[in-house]
Amino acid sequence: MLENIKAVLFDMDGTLVDSLWMWGDIDVEYLGKHGYEVPADLQHTIEGMSFSEAAVYFKEHFRLPVSVEEIKSEWIEMAKDKYAHEVPLKPGALRFLKHLKAQGIPMGIATSSSRELLEAVLESLNLSEYMDYCMTSCEAGAGKPAPDIYEKVAEKLGAAPEECLVFEDTIAGIQAGQNAGSRVCAVAEEQSEGWKEQIFALADYYIESFDEILDGTYRRLKDTKQP
Repeated sequence: MLENIKAVLFDMDGTLVDSLWMWGDIDVEYLGKHGYEVPADLQHTIEGMSFSEAAVYFKEHFRLPVSVEEIKSEWIEMAKDKYAHEVPLKPGALRFLKHLKAQGIPMGIATSSSRELLEAVLESLNLSEYMDYCMTSCEAGAGKPAPDIYEKVAEKLGAAPEECLVFEDTIAGIQAGQNAGSRVCAVAEEQSEGWKEQIFALADYYIESFDEILDGTYRRLKDTKQP
């Protein structure tokens, strides 16, 4: 999977860190405060949106009597402590990060989350020692599946998108990596189980754990010349 790869790019939530359960809790609490139940398809609807785009969607769809900036600020406050104390890395991720660092392969994060929450994760899980560059979709100027964020992070790491391996857990994220021209490995995530058939049709590889990459037990989904 890593042959001819010059940089590795990670989505954050649901891919590198196990945090999507937390956002489900926040949605229930936040919308409940405004008198709404969480729609069953909410996570899929906002999948890939930047932090700001998701806040705009909430304001318009639920007709919230607060500003977009107020929505974002409250989300950040609700999430900060959980990111700092309750969100772990995905299985096998640390071993894989150490391997990439030992091999001298640059790494980056391309996340739809906010800069504040990205920094909270980098600090709490000591990821700064592994990541060479990190960017949010808000900073890139477009959410996923637009390729902008992966193109820009790849450039910062000194690699063409075609020379990068992207890790993602959602359909929009996988499409963003592919739209940039990168190979994409899908990472198992409980909230994406209902979309596994579509994910298998899109991604180049699939893993339940990052250990599978180093153990050679990952699933190759497409018949490419690459291992």
